[in-house]
Amino acid sequence: MGGNAMEMSARAVGIVAEYNPFHNGHAWQIRAVRERCPHAAIVAVMSGSFTQRGEAALLDKWQRAGLAVRGGVDLVLELPFVFACRSAQDFARGALRLFGALGIVDAFAFGAECDDLPLLKRASEAVSSPQVQAILHAHMQDGNAYARALAEALEEAARIPRALLRAPNNILAVEYLRACAAFSLPLAPILIARHGAPHGTIAIRNAADGSAGAMASGSAIRHAVRAAQPDWAAVQAAVPAPVYTVLRESTPNCIADEERLFCPLLASLIPARAKSLRAVLGMGEGLENRLLKVARKADSLDGLVSQTVTSRYPASRIRRLIPHLLLGVQARQAAEMDAIGPRYARVLAFSEAGRALLHRAKRRSAIPLITKTSAALTTKTRRGGRLSALQEMLALDTEATELRALCVRDARARQEENDFLRAPRFVVRSECAGRMKG
Repeated sequence: MGGNAMEMSARAVGIVAEYNPFHNGHAWQIRAVRERCPHAAIVAVMSGSFTQRGEAALLDKWQRAGLAVRGGVDLVLELPFVFACRSAQDFARGALRLFGALGIVDAFAFGAECDDLPLLKRASEAVSSPQVQAILHAHMQDGNAYARALAEALEEAARIPRALLRAPNNILAVEYLRACAAFSLPLAPILIARHGAPHGTIAIRNAADGSAGAMASGSAIRHAVRAAQPDWAAVQAAVPAPVYTVLRESTPNCIADEERLFCPLLASLIPARAKSLRAVLGMGEGLENRLLKVARKADSLDGLVSQTVTSRYPASRIRRLIPHLLLGVQARQAAEMDAIGPRYARVLAFSEAGRALLHRAKRRSAIPLITKTSAALTTKTRRGGRLSALQEMLALDTEATELRALCVRDARARQEENDFLRAPRFVVRSECAGRMKG
């Protein structure tokens, strides 16, 4: 499967990812990029401690980044929390702007359920049209969630099948293309048709014959790992060997259990008033009143989320709201950061080829590369100093790391999950297993 002239000449291809955890579908995507862009290095921009849907990542960001490099990525950078734990539009804009600011990425590869790039481009262009926007806002006023309202608006105004935006990877694909156009980014899109189980599928075995699937979804793998009795044989079939080893060693005491955030969340809501909650990112439209009401009777985090969900408030919005609320992220604060975009490129892991990329980026990047957090922000400054825009954005990353650490049972693992102590991982790949330093 060879690439076209642009793909063949690309020097660095970007991938936006979560790797929660890195699985066979991700490995397949990387192989596909290598085949189409044989001379290119691969740069991943990865969500950190919390994912786009508001979940605490199963493994910490350094583990996930190191495993991604062992799986074929050359350089992994962290997508700042303020963009990572957001809607598909804000997530995509943050990631693509980070690629653009680096000055070394020629193209970006993305997976989608739809294999028709012209259709995805047409949808991305139509979304911003006044007609689609008017219908979109009308549907949202009727109480529909954004994704459903947008799908209906595109079908009504642009004759784009609403089924296109029922698939989460198609939604992200459209938003990547929109971001590229909105910010005039010189990044060529490379569509990789998605293989494997649909996103969100939690069955890790084939329903027909009980066999373990080699292309299980990330949701299915997380569900299996967090089960009271994990189906390790099925997990082993779905992930590369190094990932399986880390998951076995980390379960159950060193993986994130979000239920551990339930009591801190209730404690934060006890003195809360609806008026003050409205300032939190993702709140509004009466959600603050519903949340306060549900919190009085919920007995678990999952219960609180499911009881708060309505057609207007999807589960992903409620999930994202939890870390925003616990970290005190204000809508005003996020809007200011959206206006300026990512202020730095935080390095999490790299290979030998990634080291060469970093040298190129140091010469060409419009934003600083951060390999040592304390060189840009100290704990003392974070607590009481006057913060620059870069420091304020980075402070949120470090606080999100510490919040995710609360989800881990093992005390030593919690203490080690610290941005001020951890260094990027240098991964030496070999044809066999490879090894990690740092």
